[in-house]
Amino acid sequence: MDNQQNEAVKTTVTAFINENLGSVSELNFISTAHEPDEKNVITTILSPNGKKTEITTDCDDAKNLGIQALAIELTPEEDKRLVRKIDLNMFPLMSLVYAIQFMDKTTIGNAAIMGLLTDLEMTGDQYSWAGSAFYFGYLGGLFILPPLLQKTKYFMKLLCAIIVIWGMILALHSAPRVNYGSFIFLRCLLGFFESSITPAFTIITAQYWKKEEQFLRICIWFGFNGLGAMWGCSMAYGLFIRADTYSIAAWKIVFLSTGCITIFVGLIMMLHLPDSPKKAWFLSKYEKLLLTQRIRDNQQGFGNHHIKKHQIKEALVDPRTWLFFLYCIAANIPNGAMSNFQSILFRSDFGYTTERTLLVSTGIAVVEWGGLPLLGFASYFCAKRKVKYLSSRLIWSIIALIMALTGVCMLAFADGNKSAKLAGVALNYLSPLAFICVLANISANTLGTTKKWTVSSITLVGYAAANIAGPHTFISSQAPHYSGAKISLVVCYGSSIFILAALYVLNVRENKRRDKLAMDSPPQPHIENIEFADLTDFENPFFRYTI
Repeated sequence: MDNQQNEAVKTTVTAFINENLGSVSELNFISTAHEPDEKNVITTILSPNGKKTEITTDCDDAKNLGIQALAIELTPEEDKRLVRKIDLNMFPLMSLVYAIQFMDKTTIGNAAIMGLLTDLEMTGDQYSWAGSAFYFGYLGGLFILPPLLQKTKYFMKLLCAIIVIWGMILALHSAPRVNYGSFIFLRCLLGFFESSITPAFTIITAQYWKKEEQFLRICIWFGFNGLGAMWGCSMAYGLFIRADTYSIAAWKIVFLSTGCITIFVGLIMMLHLPDSPKKAWFLSKYEKLLLTQRIRDNQQGFGNHHIKKHQIKEALVDPRTWLFFLYCIAANIPNGAMSNFQSILFRSDFGYTTERTLLVSTGIAVVEWGGLPLLGFASYFCAKRKVKYLSSRLIWSIIALIMALTGVCMLAFADGNKSAKLAGVALNYLSPLAFICVLANISANTLGTTKKWTVSSITLVGYAAANIAGPHTFISSQAPHYSGAKISLVVCYGSSIFILAALYVLNVRENKRRDKLAMDSPPQPHIENIEFADLTDFENPFFRYTI
């Protein structure tokens, strides 16, 4: 039987299964290479590293929809309509929640200049430790919450419950008997629960959008950090100028109001967003099949609920994991420093009043809210038109880091020129584009559900550790100018550029190696639905890294 006849038979069998049987897990991969054995192995393929890789029945959640979608041809019109529908139903709440989590996390910076330091009698480096406490909790949460989210089939409900709990904890910051010790404890708890949001949103983005679309989507929802900063600063400003009219301290009302907002949005999110694309109430059964078909080229589906030890080991030996980790260390020391000390720096170094500090902070946050999506659109535009080099998201991230490096140089060395230093702080708000690129790389380039969660968690361990260290670059003895902290910002961003350049070279060289290997090696066996076999990027010979 020749190849055309063979394909015709497969198409006929698949159509029969779809029409009469729905989906049968043992028939999701059509191959004659091996029969299933006691390990539920369906067949084996040769990985890009020359190792035999077993394809088992322990596959992705999308596998049943995948076989039903094989006969479907997705038209450009259907594709646009489906993407628009997903964007409208998923994105508003995702973006709002991400804005709120940033507002919750950075509320301490506004509270610090509204009387928090005085009321809790913080002296010396106690405020620095209050800033770090959040990330001690965040660090602990990364070892507990991501595995729970992977294993549960009620993914969104658990995530929303976590959001509601951290909203309650934030509101408790305003309790009458809060002292320095209890405040530190609450900051740790808040960080513990907030550690779930970024890895969860990274997984959601991989479930619903093509890998070439994911960078722009992450730019948009991550860019809402800017809205969160504007929202928090404007609310703090309104409360501060009327502080004498309240029965409790204005900084406590900041925590109470942001906590209540978080609880409300968490409950709305629980009612609206589905646990997985398979349960998406806003998609018909046919649209779910279309979604499965359109993400087939991602070489990954909706996820797998079993923790696989070999994928954890692979994550630990993958050099990309440690480049992500090193990047997060280098880039987030400045983040931890500025998110906690920017308001204090405006007052001490720039000489602004509390009112002016809150107003200026509100204004420059627009740079992040508008700048990150704008750079994401520029990257997407260049990629669609295949502009040499500028088609790479990593190149755009390096450009953003160069702009941020220029900004912190202006902050550190433009002595006596407040306008130049303020412009430098504004340029620093573009630096998260590189962190977004790392998240997009994890989303698009790290295959295998367990491996993806593991790499994401290791990366965010670096994020948490750097944010713990960041506030301590501001040494009280160097007030009011904090020259040592400013120099550390310059060094960290310079290091970040070299790390992302190394990641770019690594992915380009590996793609060229795989292309050459595919040309020189015998063809791999044709296996239907291999995209949903929950293979890792080390195991899947058909996968290429996005640059």
